[in-house]
Amino acid sequence: MARGINKVILIGNLGADPETRAMPSGTTVANLRIATSESWRDKQTGEQQERTEWHRVALFGRLAEIAGEYLRKGYSTEIVGNDLQMLGGRGGGGASASPAAAGAASAGAPTYAEESAGGGGGSRSEEFDDDIPF
Repeated sequence: MARGINKVILIGNLGADPETRAMPSGTTVANLRIATSESWRDKQTGEQQERTEWHRVALFGRLAEIAGEYLRKGYSTEIVGNDLQMLGGRGGGGASASPAAAGAASAGAPTYAEESAGGGGGSRSEEFDDDIPF
């Protein structure tokens, strides 16, 4: 089996306040919507171009509680996710993922970069095929 790195780093702005709720088991879940943008100058027209991409992130446990308490719409936020789980994909090859463990930091709020989601991500599945083309 080939070994690889399963990590993502998102640096962007929150599009809305975190949506927090409790699961029947009592675990807290927070859903974030993060906008990442890139800008460039068009070579043909010389005009400034910009593209924004939206990402959905789920946090579990104590990290979800902290996110719900400190993060607000518009905050610049860094999310570092390890041990990601693929949930589905778009037709264009992109996919959404839910981190089983993530760290979060926000400008203007305390930093929790090494905080772990701890036990909220569900079981890790070893059923994945290594024929992923990237």
